[in-house]
Amino acid sequence: VQLQASGGGLVQAGGSLRLSCAASGRTFSNNGMGWFRQAPGKEREFVASISWKSDTIYADSVKGRFTISRDVYKNTMYLQMNTLKPEDTAVYYCAAARSSSATSQVSNYRSWGQGTQVTVSS
Repeated sequence: VQLQASGGGLVQAGGSLRLSCAASGRTFSNNGMGWFRQAPGKEREFVASISWKSDTIYADSVKGRFTISRDVYKNTMYLQMNTLKPEDTAVYYCAAARSSSATSQVSNYRSWGQGTQVTVSS
């Protein structure tokens, strides 16, 4: 079972990026999925999560700017990031939850991708 995150890069403040998380080895259509990020010297923090039926929750810091979605046929999850800010700079990780619900708790996730770097310049 693997989660592969991609789509990171360098972008100017105000720009956009779209992250993808492709799952292989098994389907995660019945699992909640989520995005987390970790900046240098900081703990991993919750960004967004989506349930098996596409209910979503977001961190306050990204509400209105980021959109999480999933394509169950492609076994892929996305994070559309708009109006990016320098403080969004971090390694972004995708993860699959143990349950079908959307969840912000790191301990509720069982499978993690390798991370993709997002750098926002001012």
